[in-house]
Amino acid sequence: MKLKNKGEKYFNFYDYVIKVLSICKIGKIYSTDPYAIENYTELEKLSMKMLGNFDELTFDKPNIFLRNVYPTPSISCRCLIFNEEGEVLLVQESNDDTYSFPGGWCDLYDSPSEAILKEIEQEAGATIKDLSLFGIINETPLRKDMEHEWDSVPSYALLFKAKINSLSGEHTHETKDIRFFKVDALPKMSRKMVEEDIKRAIIAAQNNEMIVD
Repeated sequence: MKLKNKGEKYFNFYDYVIKVLSICKIGKIYSTDPYAIENYTELEKLSMKMLGNFDELTFDKPNIFLRNVYPTPSISCRCLIFNEEGEVLLVQESNDDTYSFPGGWCDLYDSPSEAILKEIEQEAGATIKDLSLFGIINETPLRKDMEHEWDSVPSYALLFKAKINSLSGEHTHETKDIRFFKVDALPKMSRKMVEEDIKRAIIAAQNNEMIVD
């Protein structure tokens, strides 16, 4: 199949294929079920074949998903969302009951602001205002300490801050609880950020400072 006519449907379909490939990549990494891995692999091959039909694009999209590309750090995003009392919004992780700032890995072709707004909506069911970037931290030392080989991939985290606009409480399966905490009385935090980075992120956000590792 060749998609010759560029337009909204053309790019919507392209975005769909890219999303499927991303899901296949993560599924093959995390899944331990041989049947699931087999299905992810088959779906990945079909999606790669579909992606090859976008011959009007100016660069080779399928190469993005091959391991022989130039290695670069993965990018995640986190947002410190404050209420009028100065408390910060945290989400509780379903897998281990710890808390973290809303955020996650950035999807391919999402801008940083698109990525964090999507994560905030999915994990916290929140809308925000006054979004701004205030930091870029190097999480690579944290990844090296983790037990799984795939966690050794170098990564940077983009730190945003914002004010709460609305909070519906609706969230995905990754989240168990959503609530505001006083910054000097935080619950047990996830290992997604080390304690030192959590503290300096809060201080920088409160004082309108910039963190750049």
